[in-house]
Amino acid sequence: MMQPVISLKNIKRAFHLGDETIHALKEINLDIYKNEYVALMGPSGSGKSTLMNILGCLDTPSSGQYFLEGNDVSKSSDNALAAVRNKQIGFIFQTFNLIPRLNMLENVALPLIYAGWSKKDREERAMEVLEQVGLANRMKHKPNELSGGQRQRVAIARALVNKPSLILADEPTGNLDTKTSYEIMKLFEEIHLNGNTLVVVTHEEDIAAYTHRIVRMRDGLVESDMPNTQIHRVTT
Repeated sequence: MMQPVISLKNIKRAFHLGDETIHALKEINLDIYKNEYVALMGPSGSGKSTLMNILGCLDTPSSGQYFLEGNDVSKSSDNALAAVRNKQIGFIFQTFNLIPRLNMLENVALPLIYAGWSKKDREERAMEVLEQVGLANRMKHKPNELSGGQRQRVAIARALVNKPSLILADEPTGNLDTKTSYEIMKLFEEIHLNGNTLVVVTHEEDIAAYTHRIVRMRDGLVESDMPNTQIHRVTT
């Protein structure tokens, strides 16, 4: 039996605000396998952002176990979680999170500095992924010299640079117009076809329509978890 990339067992997350306890996640059981393309959906307050923070090792659960590639990371120290994030998870954010003073090549190569790669190897790998996202000709540009769509492509290249086990995208088209959103979803299709495991957090049904499985959350629970039987393809 194939081992899941992500396996959540009875995950709960509570936050204490004064005398009040907010149960953001009540009992989450979820398996995601290699090369799955999953949308995580839910209204505001459903727990999807809390769940994404746990999946991305940005937060730890109050109870339960989170196995990433077979390793229980639910009780790891901050330093251990930082190492997991750098080696095993590629993040794509709505706001791109690029460093303004660095050019595209330097932004994309940044995770490899923390991973201990040599300058030559970092630059070669960063060039490779910039080419993959169609921006090899812009590698010396700074973020403010690029459009929103181009900046998001750079962010995607940075997420891919470490060859992570898991790519997490948080509202990746939230700041983009419709045409550019389609271009980014086309790129996600290609990334998925290359064998990557993708989880896209979105509240937009038309973005979720491109994914292959849709997990819907409500009130801290998984409300439904279904294969997408009518997958949209991006036609160019």
